[in-house]
Amino acid sequence: MVWVRSEYAGELAVVSTWLAALIPWNVTYSSDVSGGAVLFVRFPFFQVRYAFGVPLARRVAVSDPLSAIAFQSGQTIQAAYQAWAFGAAVLAVGVLVAVAYYLDEERVESGPVDPVRFLGGILGLSGLVLAGATYLLVTRGFPGIPLPVGVVFLLVLGGVLLTVERA
Repeated sequence: MVWVRSEYAGELAVVSTWLAALIPWNVTYSSDVSGGAVLFVRFPFFQVRYAFGVPLARRVAVSDPLSAIAFQSGQTIQAAYQAWAFGAAVLAVGVLVAVAYYLDEERVESGPVDPVRFLGGILGLSGLVLAGATYLLVTRGFPGIPLPVGVVFLLVLGGVLLTVERA
């Protein structure tokens, strides 16, 4: 089964990589946190935390992976945040390649590596790493159930780009 025509594979690779940077990889709702609830929406490059009825917490807080790691320093879930930072770094490489591919398609296509397969590998690898981060959140005692929304997107589109027939 052909998911995309080979002449559109490059465009799919670029758009998929850009979308992957904009879709939250994880959404977690934690109830009964200090008498309130907290909603975490984790995007690849930042996290938005919404606190509802939690005393001494800002209602909305935004943090990047590195500051989130520092905040969780010494906690059991620090490894999950480290995995998130690694997944974000992998995806950042993909975003840079996608921008270069968009700006100078001929030059990138003439390189030693097929950019469509490279971006597919990047999406797949970041999906696997962020799936591992989700697993660590679940198993390291983070309250609530994390929903790996973007992880599924990353893995599916990574697989599509890796298996596309190139002409």
